Amino acid sequence: MDQGQGNGAGEAAGGTRSIERAIALLLLAGRAGADGARLSDLVTRSSLPKPTVRRVLLALVRAGLLDQDAETRRYHIGPEAYVLGLLAGRRFGIHALSLDGLARLARESGDTAFLSVPRDDFAVCLHREEGAFPIRTHVLQAGDRHPLGIGAGSLAMLAALPDGERDAVLARNAALLASDYPGHTPDLLRSLAEEARTRGYAVNPGLVMPGSWGIGVAIPGPEGRPVGALSIAAIESRLQEDRQRLLAPLLLREAERLAAALAGPAAPPVRGTAKARALASRS
Repeated sequence: MDQGQGNGAGEAAGGTRSIERAIALLLLAGRAGADGARLSDLVTRSSLPKPTVRRVLLALVRAGLLDQDAETRRYHIGPEAYVLGLLAGRRFGIHALSLDGLARLARESGDTAFLSVPRDDFAVCLHREEGAFPIRTHVLQAGDRHPLGIGAGSLAMLAALPDGERDAVLARNAALLASDYPGHTPDLLRSLAEEARTRGYAVNPGLVMPGSWGIGVAIPGPEGRPVGALSIAAIESRLQEDRQRLLAPLLLREAERLAAALAGPAAPPVRGTAKARALASRS
């Protein structure tokens, strides 16, 4: 290889690394939520040198993708990221379409309702709607990302995958589960997914945080594959079997409405919701 080609390859690799670092820091700042992220937090979480983090953050601020609070010096998602989010929302319209249903779930249950969507081998929480019950669980926030199977909505999406795909996801996530979620073995998640299929809805019996339970259903797309999940979280005493049977039909009703809205007015009925509703009514 001649010198020019070698330098070109090196420059390309360096450029790719810079982009990857910028994306990683942008995501970390965004997931910090309304409080924003401190420089020290971003250095720790990214495992990058402080001068590198500072340089990349300044570039993101100049581009408008991040904003730094003048008083706290914390980093927040910037105005250009907001614009990009609005543009993405036109394509990934599940968030906007879900808001009325989430409000109904929170109002009717009194507990906290969530919308999650699958992203590769993970579930990402897009929205959290608080109910009126005074004791709430805060185990899941908008922007949180967990391997598929962790949490009720995430488990519902895992259960809705074909067996081979489900097992492949669990295999790819095995190392992460072992290191960060030691109570969630692939065998346990596989068993819980089978229970969810039989029952018609998924239940997280306090596995993520003791005392915080969840119930969730997948939102099927036109081909029956999960495009999201709706879930409700509450303290353990409010999600025992008798109340699960009351909440499951509410979740299935909103999942069916959302699936129909995503499919469009002329689309045929979405596969999967009628079967799940029937299963839930017999639970």
